Amino acid sequence: MTDTDLVTALRAVLSPDCVLSQLEERRPYECDGLTAFRELPAVVALPRTDEELRQVLLTCSRLKVPLVARGSGTGLSGGATPHPQGVLLSCARMNRVLEIDPLNRIARLQPGVPNLRISDLAAAHGLYYAPDPSSQVACSIGGNVAENSGGVHCLKYGLTVHNVLGVRGYTVDGERIELGGGGALDAPGLDLLALTIGSEGLLMIVTEVTVKLIARPPCAQLIVASFATVHDAADAVAAIIAAGIIPAALEMMDRKATVAVEPFVHAGYDLQAAAILLVESDGTREEVDDQVREIERVLRACGASALRVAASEAERLRLWSGRKNAFPAAGRLSPDYYCMDGTIPRKHVGRVLDAIGEMESRYGLPCLNVFHAGDGNLHPVIMFDSNASGAWEKADRFGAEILELCIEVGGTITGEHGVGVEKIGGMCVQFSAAERAAFAAVKESFDPHGLLNPGKLIPTLTRCAEYGRMHVRGGALPHAELPRF
Repeated sequence: MTDTDLVTALRAVLSPDCVLSQLEERRPYECDGLTAFRELPAVVALPRTDEELRQVLLTCSRLKVPLVARGSGTGLSGGATPHPQGVLLSCARMNRVLEIDPLNRIARLQPGVPNLRISDLAAAHGLYYAPDPSSQVACSIGGNVAENSGGVHCLKYGLTVHNVLGVRGYTVDGERIELGGGGALDAPGLDLLALTIGSEGLLMIVTEVTVKLIARPPCAQLIVASFATVHDAADAVAAIIAAGIIPAALEMMDRKATVAVEPFVHAGYDLQAAAILLVESDGTREEVDDQVREIERVLRACGASALRVAASEAERLRLWSGRKNAFPAAGRLSPDYYCMDGTIPRKHVGRVLDAIGEMESRYGLPCLNVFHAGDGNLHPVIMFDSNASGAWEKADRFGAEILELCIEVGGTITGEHGVGVEKIGGMCVQFSAAERAAFAAVKESFDPHGLLNPGKLIPTLTRCAEYGRMHVRGGALPHAELPRF
């Protein structure tokens, strides 16, 4: 089938402005937030309704054409990297808020609704949506479901999987699926909802999401603690959790991160500290006061050299703005950066950060660290210049070594960014052949012809070895070299 035939088939079910085929129209869709992986789709489809989306799926199924779904394109693992002979299905125009139900404390949304918009609309009822990725002003709820996104408050309130009550959507064959419930705490049958969340568009295309809304706490207080060493800061994280305290958020930034951020947002961070912790408590005023006192006691016992409690809501938001702007701040220091994502047991934070420091020297690339310390979700940011020969390859190897270390200490290769094409080789390190076969069987039960997001299912061990580090920054990744299953 030619690209022209595919465009003609799609224009039979969509209006002309919903089918993009010209080079300049397709170019913005060649990658997501991980720009090292680029591939032009054959055509881009932008349905506005459920039925239009279903017709696109039926067309692709009938013609046996690959299809990759895309939210807002803020993903950082290449999960929305297009297929060169396939359709890139953008859900950007399916952005209606279908219902805000304050009595049942739920919201029903189309997949293209931005994360932050949910809380903005629920605020009139004293409610909000808890998961808050750093990109929440732009990232879509459909993308959050695909990647099981988190955020700085995921320690207390959980990831997307803990805050989504139900989804509706379609298989590639156009079969309608409804998983979970509209407001009930549970649904009959197998828990396929949890299976779908984080499945990265490999199983079905979501067209409606029902999320849980929670009451906005009447009070929130932020403590910033300075430490002379990253080990002291890491020990303080473990001590807080061991004391039975579950803060609303518990984040860590090393000195490289604070030095990068401070000129960008003027948060007022301690730039002499080797690491800082941002610890937030929320609830009633009495609850917060008691918890803040207990947190301060633990932090002092762990050797905090300075403690600062935000004196106002404006100061609290300013301190958080530094943490949430760490990635764009890195862009002021380096032409390119590579944001990693892996999880480790909290007790190994100091060891892993020491190892990353040794890798910096070995690879000759700086790396700043800012992460969700409370649940051990690391986000090392490797800085490099892609114009320098071999720089991306070094950054890529650096990142792969970090992920292998995460596995070695009992962690995983992703916490909230997903696998995509970035980490597919790492899945071969973490999972056995039998486990990968089980994943493939689940995929086949939903998508027997392998049309949804092809090339991104965990490959066989043989293909893992072949995959190696073949991708090249700034150029297309030939489809023949994509991992297959």
